[in-house]
Amino acid sequence: MEKWMVYNEIHRLRKEGFSNSAISRKLKISRNRVIDYGKMKPDEFFKFTLSLQTRSKKLDPYRDQILEWLKEHPDLSGAQIFDWLQEKLEVDSVTEGTVRNFVNELRELHCLPKFNVERSYMAVPEMPKGKQIQVDFGETRQLTTDGKYKKLYFIAFVLAHSRYKYVEWLDRPFKTTDLIRMHENAFDYFKGMTKEIVYDQDHLLAISENAGDLILTAEFTKYHQKRKFKIYLCRKADPESKGKIEQVVKYVKYNFAKNRTFDNLVDWQQACLKWLKRTGNYKVHHNTKKRPVDVYTLEKEHLTKVSGTYIFEDIYTSSITRQIHKDNVIRFDGNRYSVPAGTYRKDAPNIAYVDTLDGQLLIRLQQGGQVLAKHKISQGKGQVISDPSHKKSSHTKRNKLIHEVEQLLADSSSTKWLIEELTERYPRHLLDQLQIVLSVGLKYPDFIDEAVQEMKRLKLTSANDLRDIAFSLELQSKMNPIKETQLNEKYMNLVAPERKEDIYLHVLQGGDS
Repeated sequence: MEKWMVYNEIHRLRKEGFSNSAISRKLKISRNRVIDYGKMKPDEFFKFTLSLQTRSKKLDPYRDQILEWLKEHPDLSGAQIFDWLQEKLEVDSVTEGTVRNFVNELRELHCLPKFNVERSYMAVPEMPKGKQIQVDFGETRQLTTDGKYKKLYFIAFVLAHSRYKYVEWLDRPFKTTDLIRMHENAFDYFKGMTKEIVYDQDHLLAISENAGDLILTAEFTKYHQKRKFKIYLCRKADPESKGKIEQVVKYVKYNFAKNRTFDNLVDWQQACLKWLKRTGNYKVHHNTKKRPVDVYTLEKEHLTKVSGTYIFEDIYTSSITRQIHKDNVIRFDGNRYSVPAGTYRKDAPNIAYVDTLDGQLLIRLQQGGQVLAKHKISQGKGQVISDPSHKKSSHTKRNKLIHEVEQLLADSSSTKWLIEELTERYPRHLLDQLQIVLSVGLKYPDFIDEAVQEMKRLKLTSANDLRDIAFSLELQSKMNPIKETQLNEKYMNLVAPERKEDIYLHVLQGGDS
């Protein structure tokens, strides 16, 4: 019934002028399906639906298992299920296209939609054999066997010509020695190295997917000079320079790691190497239309042989770097540790070097330089470890504002009362309150002292109340101006006549005047 509804809807939309692509997007089905259904007449489609009910499929024995995977992980791709069938059930008798079609039918039948995120890259010329390795970092968050989640970090290498890949994992952020060791492991895996290695410049300076570690340190500089390969730093937002490795990182995340359960690092790394052999380096590449392992066989002859073993003891003591955040803290092992206020500066590198010694975390601005901050390493997670001395003192500014308020007000007793009230009521916002008092004094200089008296009488305790009272006093003065009496100059020289007291007595006694 559902297929008939889709069939009728396709033909209805076609009559209304919709294209195959538009119908595909509107009905959320594949474009090929729209084309196939659109070619069939009703009687042909009826026979087709009957054949679907009776026709057996190669993957029918694994239907329940595949359906279980899809229900548990709705975002599984057909390619990943194809890989899981090979890894978990040792199924090698079907093609990837067969698996993809079977999965699409299951999704439609059981209403299990999948949302795809697409990313496009511009085509670039192919690299010569043995010319370039591209390197990048990634991280994933995996469900563990004990039901928790753990963050894992990986570094990926890919030969730019053959697309032959190598991946190595850690369950913690990378240190410089880790990076060097993994380069050596990659060269051993490839049986040589290329003339040039491409890195993401942003990641080298502050790797967002490596907890902010700085990789291009003195140790790594010494190493790459020893191996004599050329470093190429690609520009920001330049997929043409590093598009191949970005696809590899995405491939590792969404084909190998996605929906996989983590138990321990050794088994995880072994599973990844098997995946590389079975899928990552064996499947036909969608651009070259060749298997990376086959092309690698030809490219291997053009790689530079790596002579000897790099002696790790010759490099400097391992160092880690951390980003200084704008709240003047650095992150280390799941916690935040303070540095002195003002250490973070806008438009500066804001990189700190951290070392551990006898349970103490030492933070420096330069490798081997003076210790900027020292903290005891916390055993917990998600904590903020701060040194009280790192907080910027505001007493100087506070004292300056208090002195300005004292100079502003005439009555010293009222001034003392006002400052004490504001200090007690607003200890965290005292500076803001004092600044409001000063602004009131500038705007209402004739009413500030009277406003303080009125504020004290009404038992108010906010500088905002003082501002409102001063405004009210000024408004009242404008509404009731004082009337001044002016004398008329015409009568200024007139003098009132003087009479003797006897006249007033005679008038009061009555009689003739």
